[in-house]
Order: sequence, then C-alpha cells, then structure tokens
Amino acid sequence: MKTESEIRIDLAAALRLSAKLGIHEAVANHFSAAVSQDGKSFLMNPKWVHFSKVKASDLILVHADDAGSFEKGKIDSTAWAIHGQIHKLRPDIKVIMHLHPIYATALSCLKNPTLLPIEQNSARYFNRVSYDSNYSGMADQVAEGQRLANLLKDNTRLLMGNHGVLIASHDIGLAFDDMYTFERSSQILIHAYSTGQTLNILNDDVAEKTAKDWEKIEDFSMAHFQEMKSILVAEDPSFLD
Repeated sequence: MKTESEIRIDLAAALRLSAKLGIHEAVANHFSAAVSQDGKSFLMNPKWVHFSKVKASDLILVHADDAGSFEKGKIDSTAWAIHGQIHKLRPDIKVIMHLHPIYATALSCLKNPTLLPIEQNSARYFNRVSYDSNYSGMADQVAEGQRLANLLKDNTRLLMGNHGVLIASHDIGLAFDDMYTFERSSQILIHAYSTGQTLNILNDDVAEKTAKDWEKIEDFSMAHFQEMKSILVAEDPSFLD
C-alpha cells in the first residue's frame, strides 16, 4: 500500500484532472482514498473547494467509525454519508469517486439507463455496472449511504439514477481511468442515440470477451493516469504541496 503522502498527491492530482477534463460540477462532488488496510481511515476533499485548487495538504483525514472526524463544515454531509458507509461496508474498496459528468448523468436520466456495449469502451462495462433507480433527494443520511453500498453488490461502478455516477477501485489511477472511460462511453452512446438510428449492439459473447480483455490491462489505466499527472506537474505542480 502506498504511503499517506503518496496517496494525498495522487488524490489531489485526480481532483485537478477531473476539473481539467470538465467532468466535475461547480464545487460539488467528492473523492476519497483509504490510507488504512481496512479502508476505514480515508482522505476526502474539503467541502466546496474547487477541484482545480485542491492541494495534497488540503485533503482531510477521517475515519468511517467516527462521525465526529469529518469535522462538520469541512466535509460535505452527502460525501460523509456515501463514502463513510461504502468504506465501512466494502473493505476491498480503497478509492471512491463520485461525479455528475454531463453524459453519464444524462444516461442516468433515461428510463433505460443501461450502458449498452456498442463499441470497445462501453463493452468494458458489460454486466459490470449496478444501477440505482430510486433517487430521493440529497444523499445526506447514513441510511442512504448504506443503501448505495448494498446496491453496488460486488461491482465497482454505480450509475445513480437522476443523479450521477460512482466509481470505486483499489487504486486512484485505476479509478480515474475508469471514470474517464465511463463518461466517454456514455458520451458515445448518447451521441449514437441522438441519430435516431437503431443501435448496433455487440453480441453478449463479444461484449463479455472485451470486458475481460479490459480487466487484463490495468497497466494501461495506470499509464493513462501517470501520463495525465505528468502533464499536470508540467503545467501547475502546486497540487503537490
């Protein structure tokens, strides 16, 4: 497991890169990364600070079993409810990213929000996404965080109906690439829908094979994150502070 210092730098980079790519929303949304093996001690971005400004030293250390540790006023209550419960109930998950990117959120608003396997990127998610169709307002209650954690089941992606998307992983770089690809896949699907033509959906065997192929190349996802982080270092290394 990486050191807390290394995790702080990677999480700050992921936040800044999300802003750079335009997949964040105002000063909302939240990321977390565990610094303990059980996942219960984790870092979170501070409430209502723009992703493009976050530094490694700004990230706040909290504990899933200590509601007081989120220091009321410094972490969004919805962030605590969602991340606290998932880190507590899914110790295999070390990183959680929750965003409201335009295309994934648009997909979540459809009667059928399934991310259909119509090309190589979207096939990555074939039978590997959980779906929530019971939006009931701001997710600022512990019970709502527990509900979302249970909806994930054994998956690491949750499309939150009429809301946004949640990506979980055991590594920040993998989660970042997964979020990027999920949004790109959603964009391609929405554009395909917009033509009004019938979708040419991959058959199940091809979609499953492609999804398994993606699972074999985590090094691709890691390389993507490292390359993006190196661009960030060259442009504005202040996130390292």
